[in-house]
Amino acid sequence: MSRSTLLAWQVGVAAALLAIWHIGSSVSIFGIYFMPKFFFSTPADVLGRVWKMFATGIVWKHLWITLTETALAFVIGSVTGAGVGFWFARKPKLAAIFDPFLKAANSLPRVVLAPIFMLWFGLGIWSKVALGVTLVFFIVFFNVYQGLRETSPVVLANARMLGMNDRQLMRHVYWPSTLTWVFSSLHASVGFALVGAVVGEYLGAAAGLGYLIHEAEGVFDVTGVFAGMIVLALFVIAIDWAVTSIENRLLVWRPQPHQQS
Repeated sequence: MSRSTLLAWQVGVAAALLAIWHIGSSVSIFGIYFMPKFFFSTPADVLGRVWKMFATGIVWKHLWITLTETALAFVIGSVTGAGVGFWFARKPKLAAIFDPFLKAANSLPRVVLAPIFMLWFGLGIWSKVALGVTLVFFIVFFNVYQGLRETSPVVLANARMLGMNDRQLMRHVYWPSTLTWVFSSLHASVGFALVGAVVGEYLGAAAGLGYLIHEAEGVFDVTGVFAGMIVLALFVIAIDWAVTSIENRLLVWRPQPHQQS
């Protein structure tokens, strides 16, 4: 499937969803609306609110704060997760010792940690960053750890026969074989970093997209809630596109999957 065809299908799906939303909220069947305006608003009202938010400039400050929190959580969580994953994969005894503690920490519901982080770091950006890091870290860690462990033993044996030392093995064998796992985790981590920032803002903040959504929800402004959610969705798509661009540049050697028509 060509890129233009794929884009056409994606636009068509989006248009179909908007049409269903519009019909459900604007057309009654026997006096009953499938998606009542009070609960779902309408696409026109929501898109109008999004346009107004950007046109008046009220969203830029909140968007910048959420972007900062998301970027910091994404970078800190990814770097530490990848570093610890590489380290533990190369140190099996250390990994075995800390395995139950990592699994126990990963099983903790992150929403429970949000109030604790607010006590530790205050209501500023760092409590939101800390929450996002806890979400991103484990995703990257487990992917890198598993990816490094699944490096082909045949390739490793051949590399050692050629006289590669540990540094050369890391650069030419371990790192390339793990990159696919790393970027797979990064795609998921983008959304989770944003979730951490928004949930933290929702629970306690004076600015940010989560704060805007919480403020709209407090006055039963469904249009404002959906507008904030659409801005968040556009935000995630933009970041994921950036990650994909970097991935395509670093993994240019990767064979392309077979395309089916």
